[in-house]
Amino acid sequence: MDKGFLFERNLLALSPSDPSLCSRLSGSETTRGRYKFIESRSGESIPALVDSAGAAHPLHSLVDPRKEGVRLVSNVPGFLIIFGLGGGFHVEAALAKPGTECVTVIEFDINGVAELLSSRDYIGIFNDPRFRLLVDPSPPALEKHLLDRYKPGICGGIALLPLRTRTDLERPLFAEATGVIKSAIDAVSADYSVQAYFGKRWFSNIIRNLPRAEQSQPALPPIRSAAICAAGPSLDSQIPRLCEISRKKKERPFIIAVDTALPSLLGAGLEPDAVVSIDCQHISYYHFMAGLPERTLLFLDLASPPLVASRSARPYFFSGGHPLTRYLSRYWRPIPELDTSGANVSYAALSLAEHLGARSIELYGADFSYPLGVTYARGSYIRSLFENRQNRCASLETHHSAFLYRTPLFKQIAGDFWYYETKALTMYRTRLEDKVHRITASTAVQVSAAPGMGAPEIKTAAFPGPIRLFASGKALMGAGEFLRQYRDKIEALPALSGPVQVYLAALSREENTIFTTLLPSMAAIKHQAPDLNIPSVVQAVREYAIGELDKVLF
Repeated sequence: MDKGFLFERNLLALSPSDPSLCSRLSGSETTRGRYKFIESRSGESIPALVDSAGAAHPLHSLVDPRKEGVRLVSNVPGFLIIFGLGGGFHVEAALAKPGTECVTVIEFDINGVAELLSSRDYIGIFNDPRFRLLVDPSPPALEKHLLDRYKPGICGGIALLPLRTRTDLERPLFAEATGVIKSAIDAVSADYSVQAYFGKRWFSNIIRNLPRAEQSQPALPPIRSAAICAAGPSLDSQIPRLCEISRKKKERPFIIAVDTALPSLLGAGLEPDAVVSIDCQHISYYHFMAGLPERTLLFLDLASPPLVASRSARPYFFSGGHPLTRYLSRYWRPIPELDTSGANVSYAALSLAEHLGARSIELYGADFSYPLGVTYARGSYIRSLFENRQNRCASLETHHSAFLYRTPLFKQIAGDFWYYETKALTMYRTRLEDKVHRITASTAVQVSAAPGMGAPEIKTAAFPGPIRLFASGKALMGAGEFLRQYRDKIEALPALSGPVQVYLAALSREENTIFTTLLPSMAAIKHQAPDLNIPSVVQAVREYAIGELDKVLF
């Protein structure tokens, strides 16, 4: 077959799934001699990569490459990443294997790939909706691909399969890609773990908050400066400064408290201007047991417990990134979106200050550590709980120690003081620092030990971002009517049979969107019943969602 004709046929098969890559390949050279082709004993044409010395290295078995391909993929899970396209024998075997949900091939050298496409037929591979080819991907592009495509709840496990001869000849490029893949998998795994525990609770809270979220709230004007109050032990020593600056009329900052810090501030006679809460667990309610001042604004993730929302006559809801809240914001009522990817409420409070247009921000009590072994500021819920639980058999120190040592600790020493860190607290601090660096390249909030306590040094962060109003848009319909339509759309989703990617490719754009809103709940159901196969998980999540909606609607 004519090479040019074969090349065009391959591009035609690839174009529906990746027109951008087709455009790049169209402008590439196919005659650089990057490959030689050798016939195997079984009669297959084997690509051999030519090195700088002119030596040819076969990428597959010279005896029976198809049999070799079946052997290579015999024990791989549902989501497979392959280094090296080669002749595609291993890719064909993976796609033919029952249980394969997605295959991503990573290659480098666009001209070499173009040469392969002009010499072999890859049409069957390219036509499979489970297949993706990434050529010369940048680290951010590779990471985005994996974050967008790999869904553990419906894809199963993930594995990396290198075509050894191919990777050995360009180790630096594939080594860098390996690092990006590991980082992306860690991020997906962490996110999936959270979904596995809270996916159903998020869904339940969101649909129950919708009637209250239908209420109108006045738009909030921009603020000039903000003081964010977390509940770390250093807040005890910093509250006097907060009280002092709160009495200033002209220079008084807008005080934003995380929910954990609210009782500590109220105990010191300080009423914050706003409180932020993002936890979907009902334990969050205990932070509000001391009450919420009438003038204090309550900002809640739409997935927060309805019981917490009831503490305010008109709470300000925001979308924290859950696919259902994004769906609501797009098709029901525009809802402000705050960045909550830092996975902690202090990060969300910083996002709120950014959204409100603050030009300067100070952090209080954001220790992200346990200075001198102390966990939280005085007056916080956890400390009050331990004080109430202490008795002769379990002292106050016993309760604090049990809480402190529940996870592995890492002792750090800075000058004359020391503090404990955990992996989670270190992650929270790092993410907060990264966000500040993204907001402004010139100034960052330094989370470092302050004299005598191990708390972060407070520095001002200048925010050059645009001024925005915090306000929800007009609802297109009543909350009840919207939820009924959403319920009907879930019920109308077709049953899953066969590979997930084939199923998703057959769905309409709206059906795909509806399916995506159920993914966190799928993770929770799969976690509770790990033996369920994917079609059963999809059916179970539909039944769960419809059941929860019926409780709200009827």
